[in-house]
Amino acid sequence: MDNKHLKKSIGILGVWSLAFGCIIGSGAFIMPGRNFLHKAGPMGALIAMEAAAFIMLIISYSYDYMIRKFPVSGGQFIYARKAFGVVHGYICAWFLCLCYITLIPINATALSIIFRALSGSVFQFGYLYRSAGYEIYTGELILAVAVLVIMALVSIMGSDSAGRIQTVFVIFLVLAVMINLAGIIASPATDSKDLLPMFHPLKESESPVRYIVQIMSVLVLAPWAFKGFDIVPLLTEESDFSHESIKAIMDTTILAGCAVYIILIFIAAWGTPSNYDNWVDYVRDVQDLKGVVSIATFSAAEKVLGSAGVLLMALGALMAILTSILGFYIAAGRLLYSMARDRLIPSWFMNLNNNSVPYNAVLFCMSVSLFAPFIGRNALNWLVDISSIGGAVGMAYTSLSAVKFALSEKRRDMIIFGIAGFVFCVIFALMLLIPIWPEYSLQWPSYVMLLLWIILGAVFFYIRRVRITRRIHEIRTRARYFVR
Repeated sequence: MDNKHLKKSIGILGVWSLAFGCIIGSGAFIMPGRNFLHKAGPMGALIAMEAAAFIMLIISYSYDYMIRKFPVSGGQFIYARKAFGVVHGYICAWFLCLCYITLIPINATALSIIFRALSGSVFQFGYLYRSAGYEIYTGELILAVAVLVIMALVSIMGSDSAGRIQTVFVIFLVLAVMINLAGIIASPATDSKDLLPMFHPLKESESPVRYIVQIMSVLVLAPWAFKGFDIVPLLTEESDFSHESIKAIMDTTILAGCAVYIILIFIAAWGTPSNYDNWVDYVRDVQDLKGVVSIATFSAAEKVLGSAGVLLMALGALMAILTSILGFYIAAGRLLYSMARDRLIPSWFMNLNNNSVPYNAVLFCMSVSLFAPFIGRNALNWLVDISSIGGAVGMAYTSLSAVKFALSEKRRDMIIFGIAGFVFCVIFALMLLIPIWPEYSLQWPSYVMLLLWIILGAVFFYIRRVRITRRIHEIRTRARYFVR
């Protein structure tokens, strides 16, 4: 098809559902017991999530400001390119690709964790090998590959269709969480004492300042945890509604996402099995357990609602997986489309199908994602941290771009919001990158993966240097023409 233009076909509810579905992925159900509680306890994780949401609300001002200036597909990439030039636009887009694309297989492989908890060895047939301590089975590979292919096909049905399907998924996700929360609150099997201690206990040699470290160890994951509200700019060109609503969409998805994270964190603490004295002992062992108790949120559902609660919570987790995969397929596809339209990557990525979807870009993301399940879930966990780096880079560029344009317009409010957002993003990135804080910094395999991605980006840029240089020259020539 020769059409190179996206069409306005997606409504407010569809955009909201796509953004929220990206924020609440498989990690919202798995990480409370395996990460958040272990690092900071219920209160520490709550404070961290609320602080993270507040920071994202600050950053969303820069997004809203830039969307109004450049309401086209491409989002952060376009903002960085308009503010600082093609090279910076390329750097921003390259890191965003890292973030969006890696989050697709991370969610797909979470299916193996869900089904291992629910049904034991149903999909654990055809043992192949062990990767980074994780056993790879043919059955689980088939499951992950099937979901990746199906959701890719759904995403190329068109933005309006994908938005409606995503809305249905989100409704089931929220209902599953809220019904379990109501059951836990009303159940005589739970008590407020189950949440004690509110922070992870300190060692005798540690001071209360250590509680701040606990909070920061969860807060540093903010660019990953709230990755989703920032796909709204990528859908701007296809949005069939006034841009006046975009700030409200971003803010409500952030607040709703924060609420769901906090609910699931407290549900996980309430779900401590009866053979453990408290959640501290439970989360220490949870990753080594088998069955339902290997996922704290599932354990809580079983504790108060029995097998029906477990199935309902599993349905919520499944919906979270599907919403994230679908949302990030759409986000990554639009980003690649915009890069191709700007001639930074081959025009093949710009081809649209009859539904006005950049199907080649989506199929490329699918092809890359299909390799990921073969390296194992544990190895993919190393990508979570570097996806946070990618998210922080995109947010930092957007905030700094807002500052640059706000300076020329003397918009003091946007200068303040932009600088604040940029500083927060730099802090997040440095905490992950500088290996002096073991609670925050990347594991060494993550450094290797990040370095390889940077080298790959530099090599690709070198290969495309002629076309990119020509594009830079065109932009500068056009700028001089308009000045005259």
